[in-house]
Amino acid sequence: MTFLEIRLIDLIDIVLVAYLMYRVYKLIKGTVALNILIGIFAFVLLWLLIKAFNMELSASIMDNFVNVGVLAFIVVFQQEIRRFLILLGSRYNLTSKFSLDKVFMNESKGMMDIYNIPLVRACENLAKTKTGALVVISKESELVDYVQTGELINGVISSQLIENIFFKNSPLHDGAVIITRNKIKAAGCILPVSQNRTLPKKVGLRHRAAMGITEATDAMAIVVSEETGRISFFSKGQMEMGVSSDELKELLSKN
Repeated sequence: MTFLEIRLIDLIDIVLVAYLMYRVYKLIKGTVALNILIGIFAFVLLWLLIKAFNMELSASIMDNFVNVGVLAFIVVFQQEIRRFLILLGSRYNLTSKFSLDKVFMNESKGMMDIYNIPLVRACENLAKTKTGALVVISKESELVDYVQTGELINGVISSQLIENIFFKNSPLHDGAVIITRNKIKAAGCILPVSQNRTLPKKVGLRHRAAMGITEATDAMAIVVSEETGRISFFSKGQMEMGVSSDELKELLSKN
């Protein structure tokens, strides 16, 4: 195919493949899966070279590995594939985009901005006393699977309730609080822990869990460190450490 024969659909195809490869790279960047993927590419390159030089014995052995390659790929990358599908479903869910809920989205957003005030106040008070906390705010996905791992509350968002949940003698203080539709849906919830190697080694499990839930879903997360009292904000697998109360309020409003 010459340059003059390139069609518009071919350009769209190239852009689509490039975008998918970029999203996969972003998904596995900083994890062990990236090294495994590089190893797979090296294996495929070696297999193609063996085929090119007609090395029959080596080619027959490599062919047996390639024949089960798809199954092995699914087994090795099962967590990454699941995360990719969850991310795809939560960000590009056409059902939710065209549902009647969209009619009331602006009103719901405005209400959440009001409830951001006690949430930020609670984080500020917890930071002053160096009380560890992890709060997750759902967006499109209601995080039902994660809500079911904790204790259902369905309470109105208030700074006193959040502070009481994370009080060090509270039985629910070790888990995460999940906020859904302007309600504290559940507390003591278990979240997926991120394997991202770019996270600083000094951060604890709360930070890794916050990173993990924002990598796997479209949710936001707030962490208060019990060692330093610093507040960190997580969204789309990105972390902003040491944010102030005003910065936290702005980040919650923007996201």
